Amino acid sequence: MSATTIHFVRHGKVYNPDHLLYERLPDFHLSDLGRRMAQATAAYLAKNPQTNTIAAVYSSPLDRTRETAGAILDALNPVREARGETPLTLTTDERVIEAGNEFRGKRIGHGEGALWKNGNWKLVTNLYKPSWGESYQHIAARMDDFAREKVAQHPGEQIVVVSHESPIFSYRHYLETGHPEHWMFLRHTALASVTSVTYDNETGRVMSITYVDPAANVK
Repeated sequence: MSATTIHFVRHGKVYNPDHLLYERLPDFHLSDLGRRMAQATAAYLAKNPQTNTIAAVYSSPLDRTRETAGAILDALNPVREARGETPLTLTTDERVIEAGNEFRGKRIGHGEGALWKNGNWKLVTNLYKPSWGESYQHIAARMDDFAREKVAQHPGEQIVVVSHESPIFSYRHYLETGHPEHWMFLRHTALASVTSVTYDNETGRVMSITYVDPAANVK
């Protein structure tokens, strides 16, 4: 039976001293801790015989995901070189970008960005949809479109996709329950964690979903 596994990796911690909701804004990079997280997850993937055969690396186009993907490439390519294989390069895809959010650039709970000021409270009337931005339905649909395309392009292979908390968990919840809506406070997608989904190439059926947190002890 041929199967494709997609390893959905969340980016590492971001340098954000002003505590802004950065969403899709440019120039939000990994912090020193975030780089160490990315390196820990990269080392886990490169050392594990089940994952160091990864055949392609994709990411969201945002800085933090590309930097996390770069750490993964830096760890995987020496392993590939030792096997006489060509190095991998990064491909970005808009379909796995961060969820759209109307609070972008604001400090939630402080100043003009506070939920109770300037009518902002209207954006949080529905935590389940959610009402403040891109719907979980739309997020899951674009993630599934990307995933099904890559499963067809990489039969029998493993690939990495570096994305963001909301897209990864919304898609996982959709696959597990049939609907992507969820309570954001109950997400199980730690920084630099790996959510792996395996698909049957013949039927497209999801065979398994696993989760690991290689950077949990990074300080």
